[in-house]
Amino acid sequence: MLWRGRRQSDNIEDQRGDSGGGFSGGSPGQFRVPIGGRAGGGSSIILVILVVLAGWYFGFDPSQILGDGGGGQITEDASSPDGGAPASDEMKQFVATVLAETEETWTGIFKASGLTYEDPKLVLFSGRIRSACGFASSAAGPFYCPGDHKVYLDMTFFQQLDQQFGASGEFARAYVIAHEVGHHVQNLTGMMSKFNQMRQGMSEADANQMSVRVELQADCFAGVWAHYTAQKGILEQGDMESALNAAKQIGDDTLQKKMQGYVVPESFNHGTSQQRQTWLARGYKNGKLSDCDTFNNPV
Repeated sequence: MLWRGRRQSDNIEDQRGDSGGGFSGGSPGQFRVPIGGRAGGGSSIILVILVVLAGWYFGFDPSQILGDGGGGQITEDASSPDGGAPASDEMKQFVATVLAETEETWTGIFKASGLTYEDPKLVLFSGRIRSACGFASSAAGPFYCPGDHKVYLDMTFFQQLDQQFGASGEFARAYVIAHEVGHHVQNLTGMMSKFNQMRQGMSEADANQMSVRVELQADCFAGVWAHYTAQKGILEQGDMESALNAAKQIGDDTLQKKMQGYVVPESFNHGTSQQRQTWLARGYKNGKLSDCDTFNNPV
């Protein structure tokens, strides 16, 4: 990805070294990147991309979706180029550049529809963080909080994406950011409110199926962004393959097989590897939001 020398977003809040414990008020519904766990007996993978559109924000117990499994661990190293200290300046520049590219793309798409895009903030943290959605740790992975319109990222996750998941490459990292921004787009367009209405009275299994559609749409939106980024000549050979591999590695079925050796389909809440790759590629192909209707099409 040819990102160096391009505009960097000013919407970065660097709270590395300043993250604290405790809980904050607000709406604790978070959308996370899945980083492993276990499922069984009706529970779903805990700490999963972009978590379920779940939690108190939508008025239900997130444990019904997330289950009680243990999450993967992230080792923090302030001296690491991807860690939470001054040594990660280049990675911070990369994140700020990717965020700027999403801002330009979504501003243009919204403007074409007569709407105004509100840029999200991206908060860099190390260890743990308080948000309007409550408390989170690095082990939970990147997430979007609809309560404050912010994406939260501990950049040590990129090490885990490479070393634990086998999803290397700059564009794999860019895909993670674009997916979370996709949740922001869903929030701005009222899709999350629609989900809240639709899931009322649903069983846990049905709510999981609905959350899969939400997550796959965010993947498709990431693909839409990648489409317009490619038109700028920023993508290099192998970049999209890198993103598709990342989508594969964080599919519910792949994660469950890796973490526990078997899968529990009724617990899926982000989509299988094939589904995630399909919808990412679908958004990338034409760059049309109309191609991302996961609610009225088979997934």
